Amino acid sequence: MSEVQVLGGSVERGDEILTPEALAFLAGLHDAFAGRRDELLLARGKRREEARTTGRLDFLPETQAIREGEWQVAGAPPALRDRRVEITGPTDRKMTINALNSGAKVWLADFEDANTPHWANVVSGQVNLRDAVRGDITLESGGKSYALKDDVEHATIVVRPRGWHLDERNLTFGGRKGVGALVDFGLYFFHNAAELLKRGKGPYFYLPKMESHLEARLWNDVFTHAEKELGIEHGTVRATVLIETIPAAFEMEEILYELREHASGLNAGRWDYLFSVIKYFRDAGEKFVLPDRNSVTMTAPFMRAYTELLVRTCHKRGAFAIGGMAAFIPSKDPAVNEGAFKKVHDDKAREAGDGFDGSWVAHPGMVSLCREEFDQVLGEKPNQLERTRDEVSVTADQLLDVASTPGSATAAGLRAAVEVGIRYIASWLSGNGAAAIHNLMEDAATAEISRSQVWQWVKNGTVLDTGDRVTAELVRGVLADVRGELATDVKEELLAPAVELFEQVALAEEFPDFLTLPAYERIK
Repeated sequence: MSEVQVLGGSVERGDEILTPEALAFLAGLHDAFAGRRDELLLARGKRREEARTTGRLDFLPETQAIREGEWQVAGAPPALRDRRVEITGPTDRKMTINALNSGAKVWLADFEDANTPHWANVVSGQVNLRDAVRGDITLESGGKSYALKDDVEHATIVVRPRGWHLDERNLTFGGRKGVGALVDFGLYFFHNAAELLKRGKGPYFYLPKMESHLEARLWNDVFTHAEKELGIEHGTVRATVLIETIPAAFEMEEILYELREHASGLNAGRWDYLFSVIKYFRDAGEKFVLPDRNSVTMTAPFMRAYTELLVRTCHKRGAFAIGGMAAFIPSKDPAVNEGAFKKVHDDKAREAGDGFDGSWVAHPGMVSLCREEFDQVLGEKPNQLERTRDEVSVTADQLLDVASTPGSATAAGLRAAVEVGIRYIASWLSGNGAAAIHNLMEDAATAEISRSQVWQWVKNGTVLDTGDRVTAELVRGVLADVRGELATDVKEELLAPAVELFEQVALAEEFPDFLTLPAYERIK
């Protein structure tokens, strides 16, 4: 087994997590699967190049038999049969307690886009989850006391590890950096799987950023290996996959098939999906150029095709379909709340009406609103798996019909992309991956959409509503203006690197796949 080295500094109670036995378990995962992960990341680049040259993607002919076959995913355990409201957030101690007390059915405990990979976050998040699983988590902060309530049903924990592309440099295995996904999954599974089962729950996961069914096959093999190593019954792990990349949208059934003994459902990860569409077809011409981010709604034809196909695919195979994020944070201004609540109500009503079994919110104050819309459709039923949506038929052309998206590129949209992107990156560099910006809870997808859209507009010479053509020079001018405006809100030691990093990832000659990769190099 590979030698393990812990390079990160001391974290309070870290010795409870980074035990010799847990590290040996991680080493076994890395020895078995890190090489395959590297090969699959290389395969992503090859497929993207094919899409770039052809300007399209399509359903795979080699997996047609899977799409046409008769099969179902494993039945859901009791703790995952009702998922009408799910709350998301990082694994800091306050969020952990508030999420479990929120009244949501599920808490997505996030080590990925709503977190940052600062070593203290990685380890303390595992400490907090260990305590939460055992019902023994409290916090004294800012003169307030936080603890689990006795009079509410606590949310079921579903952990989102990092995507396959992210390393963990503070742990090495045989001299190579750890795989963030295996570290996050492995530590949570090792410390909590048996305890969860004692309490009528289980080790449940959300899997982000996948681009193919082969990546799902790798996860399935990881689960099988982990269950065998710890003597846990095969099929105990349950995974919900975020369909948040455009290539994965063409392999929904294949992804469920690969995970069928461990699968729970699919989620419409709308913000990352937009980022992926831009990234994948960033240099494929005007027909893939999107208007301002805020004008791209879920009723845009290509987004409608994506969600309709997701519900149809899930219910055809006995899996749950989980809707997208309501990122609004309740305001002290009633007028702001009135308009935002109306939009969220409409969004959740559309999802429930389309057949989704549940949806996401980012703030405890939005749980009841989301539940209200799903209660109206579900009533006493835990889900609507029986709505198989047989009438839905989605083509590749519909999934790729970006050109029909209403809206335009505007100067205000460009400025907003730069401003929100910089604010978020500054927050991320400080160690906070869930940033409240303009009454919205933003995560890494926010900055990814912002900088990728700027890159695409520059690449295509997009003309704004003002008649100005988007050039690198224009963007640098906006950057300078925004930096000046943010000088009173953001500390200079965060603002300067945030501006520099945004410029780097938005104006680079070669498009960086993820801004979190160069950002990770900037944190201690």
